[in-house]
Amino acid sequence: MSAGQGTSTYTGQAMILSLPNLLTYGRILAVPVVTGCILWRGDNARWLALLVFIVAALTDFLDGYLARRWRQQSSLGRMLDPIADKLLVAATLLALAGDNTIYGIHTWAGVIIICREVLVSGLREYLAELQVSVPVTQLAKKKTGIQLVAIAFLIAGPAGDKLFPYTTLIGLSGLWLAAGLTLYTGYDYFRAGLSHVVDEKPR
Repeated sequence: MSAGQGTSTYTGQAMILSLPNLLTYGRILAVPVVTGCILWRGDNARWLALLVFIVAALTDFLDGYLARRWRQQSSLGRMLDPIADKLLVAATLLALAGDNTIYGIHTWAGVIIICREVLVSGLREYLAELQVSVPVTQLAKKKTGIQLVAIAFLIAGPAGDKLFPYTTLIGLSGLWLAAGLTLYTGYDYFRAGLSHVVDEKPR
């Protein structure tokens, strides 16, 4: 093995174990912990789920910041970061629905959010093949923030209602607000993406 190859291998291994990527791995590992605690039931389990969810949500902002600041951006991180985000949100919403914290018509807010995430992910993957990137808008970032806060209130749910009676209600209201913004920002993404699809030249 040449010296150049050795350096390349070391750099690749170091990038895999970089702090930003380790934070992303941690967010993925948090998914079964959060969902398991929600489905386990009990106030203590809810508070533990909330704590783990908050830490995981914070790593969503921290890993990208550190990767840019320390110049440790990688294709692995770019692939895993959105996957970790969507796993955390979708799995938690499904667990909350299974626990009946999200119930009745409110389930549709969760369905809207999950469907949008899947559709936008598919669109981004397709556009990536065309070497087209669709930047995240400021409104989409606000939607993500509202969505995470709403889910946090819903995770507290019954345990939080004992301390503050409107905990679940605030969570459900925030979930609908996030769903509305999800539809709007999703439309923006598809409008921008479909223009590239229509303009694509046949191979």
